[in-house]
Amino acid sequence: MSKVALITGVLGGIGIATAELFQKNGWYVVGVDQGEVPPDLTGVDLFIQADVSDTLAWQNITYQLSEKVKNIVAIVNNAAIQVCKPLVETTPEEWDRVMEVNVRSVYLGVRHLHPLMKSQGGAIINVSSVHAIATSANIGAYVASKGAMLALTRALAIELACDQIRVNAVLPGAVDTPMLHSGLSRGHLQGNNVLELLEHLGYKHLMGRVGQPAEIAEAIYFLADERKSGFMTGQSLVIDGGATCRLSTE
Repeated sequence: MSKVALITGVLGGIGIATAELFQKNGWYVVGVDQGEVPPDLTGVDLFIQADVSDTLAWQNITYQLSEKVKNIVAIVNNAAIQVCKPLVETTPEEWDRVMEVNVRSVYLGVRHLHPLMKSQGGAIINVSSVHAIATSANIGAYVASKGAMLALTRALAIELACDQIRVNAVLPGAVDTPMLHSGLSRGHLQGNNVLELLEHLGYKHLMGRVGQPAEIAEAIYFLADERKSGFMTGQSLVIDGGATCRLSTE
């Protein structure tokens, strides 16, 4: 069988683009998502519907995988949810849910899939966010979760190095995905519709636009391919169109 990659949150914008790129390069792609698989889904060889924050779900994922594959070469922890409201208005239930999906899922995935990786090594790519290093108002729970994912990336890189498993993170900036669209109403932009808001947001970047899912997928694939990034681990790759390199006072 071809090299196996497991991608969580595979039905999201970055998830779909990443799955398609891996499959295009000859990988066997396992896609995991809580949503129901659409009839036109591409890039996925095996789809597993599951809540990645749930321990029993990971037991089921591991069982299904062990029936079909001998090992996994890459895990892409891409599943995420976002709550857009002031922190003091965020309920404990909302806070917990964000942490469960965005951070706990990484811990559970690594814990359950480690036996399928340690025999030959591989790569874990955590999809964090530029919000882990520079952020804005009304997105506190998401920010905290992505910062935790960044710290967890470093910790895992240290712990898993003995098994020849590299662990890195990508930090996307504004990328044209459904999650970005849903977050455009936070009040930090001027505009009346999605296209107008996206255009205004794009102007804030040095590149003059927001990113595309396929551009993040290329970075994820780079970190998964040992021939390209075999000497990288514990690192954070920022892909934000230059958004964070300019002083806010400029």
